[in-house]
Amino acid sequence: MEEKVAKEFVEQIIYRWDESTRMIGLSFEQLDKEDIWKKPTSNSNSVGSLILHLCGNITQYAISSLGNTEDQRARDEEFAAKGGVSKDELWSKLQETVEKAKQTLRNISTSELLREREVQGFTFSGIGIAIHVAEHYSYHTGQIAFWTKQLKDKSNLGFYDGIDLNIKNKND
Repeated sequence: MEEKVAKEFVEQIIYRWDESTRMIGLSFEQLDKEDIWKKPTSNSNSVGSLILHLCGNITQYAISSLGNTEDQRARDEEFAAKGGVSKDELWSKLQETVEKAKQTLRNISTSELLREREVQGFTFSGIGIAIHVAEHYSYHTGQIAFWTKQLKDKSNLGFYDGIDLNIKNKND
């Protein structure tokens, strides 16, 4: 039973990671290359910085910690960047990072999902790390979507085109 629960947990986390990637991809499609490094205010982050930050966070938590590899993150550099990485390079970097994180999560054992470890001074189980990555990824996906809507003066980015979101729940 424990293995089935672990497998379901992993698949649900991966689904959430894929959803964030899909939504960022739809936002990216609507942004011009000049938009990637624009900031809403001087104290805000550009989409480019947010992508670098997401790659750093996903690598530190999901790939390094869950994969038991050396943590080489340089977090401050993610926010200091003001260009130098193209829109296509950022998109590829994000996709590659998420794929590596998914592979890492799929390959860890149930005991590794339960084992506690320290990341950024916090102590989490493998489950806690996977949840952190999902919620952190989702949070910044929302920021990217919001900034894309502002830049393009849109109310809808097409995340759910073709899906009726008014369908009621079925109780079996």
